[in-house]
Amino acid sequence: MADPCLSLQVLGGRQLGGADQFYLRLVRALHEAGQPVIAVNRARSPVARELARTAVEQIHLPFANQWDFWSALRLRQLVRAHQPCVVQTYMGRATRLTRLSPNGHAVHIARLGGYYKIDGYYRHAHAWIGNTRGLCDYLVQQGLPAHRVYHIGNFVPDPVAVSEARREELRALHRIPREAWVLFALGRLIGSKGFDDLLEALSLLPTELGGRPMVLLIAGDGPLAAPLRRQAAALGVVGRIRWLGWQNAPGEWYALADAFVCPSRHETLGNVILEAWSYALPVVSTETRGALELIVPGETGLLSPCADPAALAERLRELFTSSEAARAELGRRGYRFLTERFSREAILAAYLNLYEQLLAERMRA
Repeated sequence: MADPCLSLQVLGGRQLGGADQFYLRLVRALHEAGQPVIAVNRARSPVARELARTAVEQIHLPFANQWDFWSALRLRQLVRAHQPCVVQTYMGRATRLTRLSPNGHAVHIARLGGYYKIDGYYRHAHAWIGNTRGLCDYLVQQGLPAHRVYHIGNFVPDPVAVSEARREELRALHRIPREAWVLFALGRLIGSKGFDDLLEALSLLPTELGGRPMVLLIAGDGPLAAPLRRQAAALGVVGRIRWLGWQNAPGEWYALADAFVCPSRHETLGNVILEAWSYALPVVSTETRGALELIVPGETGLLSPCADPAALAERLRELFTSSEAARAELGRRGYRFLTERFSREAILAAYLNLYEQLLAERMRA
């Protein structure tokens, strides 16, 4: 923006899911670019703890529930006191509780990363950002004005450099043979992520592919952790899986892997695919809405129908029995797509340009 102006970035969540992690990345990027920003979030939440390590100013509110009128009042007081140009909210609770004065000059932008209920939560905002084209189409279908719905994707963390010595240490720590294929999967252990389908797919594969054993690394935690371990035992694949638990910084595991698999039954975008591409990994994914927007089959990845373990096993077999050159080319093309469309610089510029455009329109109104 020609003249930097303050933005309040408002998040009411208590987890560290996809929206929360993007909130962290965008707040940091704005701050590092010299843009005035105040992060409004819950005290003692994961995002609050992460931002405490930076110089970003934070203000904490309870965001107890969608009817937390005290938090709504405090938000209006914050807007009056700080006079931001932009108030950007994430997900339903923060958006529902943010009610700006009609006489103010601040623009309320609601950023959505899922196909959420619009009425009662989002319709009162001045503009809406969807992180996929399909999501933007959905918002227009829900009656939001098309000229105020904007498509801006996500960017992901820069890849971390991992030394060969550290790779060997990780292999030894988790009993991963040096000659083994390393297949990585990451996500919350909940039904929509399809890890049960992945375990069944693994059971359908031989113990060796292309003359090499395969080890599946699963990073994540959630309510299905124990049932998935029981399923792995019933399928006889316990020895082929390493359970890594929740990983706030999974970069080392991407760097160790030979390929990434996303077995989800539903993903609006699929940040994990973008993260895998940042390491130039070949990707096998199910045909979620997000993956269908991101992946060109056979060019930037391999696709399999959702909730079809046999088909997923066949795509994995195809990947690991293809030539080294073919696997590397899949990863390179994914990396190029990422850097062209989803770089930090491109996404940050898109946000700043939108802020400037909407603020200018607000001032002319």
